[in-house]
Amino acid sequence: MNTSEEVTAPSGAPITLPISMTHAVLGTILIVEDDRSIRRYLEVILQRAGYSVVAAADGLEAMKAALTSSIDAVVTDAIMPHLNGYELCRFLRHHPKLSRLPVILLSGFEHSDAAHEMNDRPDFYLAKPVRPEELTGCLARLLLKAA
Repeated sequence: MNTSEEVTAPSGAPITLPISMTHAVLGTILIVEDDRSIRRYLEVILQRAGYSVVAAADGLEAMKAALTSSIDAVVTDAIMPHLNGYELCRFLRHHPKLSRLPVILLSGFEHSDAAHEMNDRPDFYLAKPVRPEELTGCLARLLLKAA
């Protein structure tokens, strides 16, 4: 019986995920990433972990998806065209129906909390490249806290 499945990271490195992470639906996650290969990588990680995924290529697409889809959390890149991750987070925090959504911001750079209002911040920052277990563990904790 096969207990794991291999997925390829954007760097080309293989990563093995337990098959047990692929069965129950744990919630719907909005992934916002302008790099198609990274977006697909994140989709695969989350789908195999049991999440349903809605994907957007930039912040404007994400705004539309957040307003029209039933989502439980957002995982967004920090730097994107049209509307970046910080601006998306600000929009979500100020929207009456979306303000409580857990938000994880992914960045290849150090984050600066000083540049953003306290209420506009994401719930968590993760550095790229993000490890599958780091992302899924963080999401599980945030969703449990939000429940």
